[in-house]
Amino acid sequence: MSVDHYENFPVASLLLPKRLRQPIQYIYWFSRSADDIADEGDYSDSWRLEQLQSYREALCQIEQGQLQLDSSDPRYAIFTPLAPVIQQHQLPIPLFADLLTAFEQDVSVKRYPNYEALYHYCTHSANPVGRLLLHLYNELRPDSLIMSDAICTGLQLTNFWQDIAIDWKKDRVYIPTDTLASFELNEDYIATRCAQQPTQATDNKHWLRMMQQQVELTRQLLLSGMPLATRLPGRIGLELRLIVLGGLRILERLDQVDYDVFTQRPQLTKADWLLLGSRLLTTRFNNRST
Repeated sequence: MSVDHYENFPVASLLLPKRLRQPIQYIYWFSRSADDIADEGDYSDSWRLEQLQSYREALCQIEQGQLQLDSSDPRYAIFTPLAPVIQQHQLPIPLFADLLTAFEQDVSVKRYPNYEALYHYCTHSANPVGRLLLHLYNELRPDSLIMSDAICTGLQLTNFWQDIAIDWKKDRVYIPTDTLASFELNEDYIATRCAQQPTQATDNKHWLRMMQQQVELTRQLLLSGMPLATRLPGRIGLELRLIVLGGLRILERLDQVDYDVFTQRPQLTKADWLLLGSRLLTTRFNNRST
C-alpha cells in the first residue's frame, strides 16, 4: 500500500502471500478503475454515474453466475478475471457495491455536515476494502471486522487530512462543516491558504487546534485496530503492521509541520521507510485473544 497517497489495497506487496497477490490485484483493478471513472477526466456527472451503474450491472451478472461481456466492452478486462475470484473466495457482492456507492457519492457530494456523514462515507469508501481482504484471509470474527473498519477509516481520514489542498482543487472539503465552525473557521481559510504563495504561509491558532484534534482522533482509530495485525498470520500480519505504521507515520509528519498541508504535502520518504522497517520489528501491537 502506498500510504502517502491513499490506496485501497496493498498492491503487489512482496509481503503478501503469493497465492493472494493476483486476487488482490484483480480486486484493486475494479476499485481503481471505478475510482477513475468518478474522478478523472472532464466527463459530465451524468456520464460518470452511467458508467458506475454499468459496473453495478456487471456485479449483478456475476452474482447470478451469468457474466456476459463482449471483449470490446471496456468492462471486460476488469470483470472477466474478477468473476472467478469472487466465486472462488465467496466474496460478498454487497462489499463491491458499497465501493461503487462511495464513488457515486464522490460525483455528487462535495461537503460533509458532520462526522456522522463523513464516517458513513468511509463505511462505503474504505471499510469494504478491509472486509474483502479478511474474506480472502478467512478471518471473519466480529471483533476482527471491527478492528479492520477502524484501520480502514483511519487510513481514509489520514488521506483526507494529508490532501486538504489537493481536494480543494477538486471542490471537495472533507473536514466536517460543523467541525470548522466549532473552531471559528470556514472554507474561506482553506481557499485563502490554497491561493497563497509558499512564502506567504501564516499560522492560525484555530487551524492548529482543529487539525490537532482531527489527527488525534484519526490516530486513536488506527491504534484501536492495531491488534488485528497480530491476529493475522505470517506475511499477512506483517503487511497490515506496515500499513498501520505507515498511516501513523503520516500523522506524525502532519504534527511535525504544524498541519501546514498548503505549502508542503506530508508524505513518506526513503528515510521514513527505513524508520518503518525498524518500527516493524519493535512495535508492540497488543494482541487480543486469538
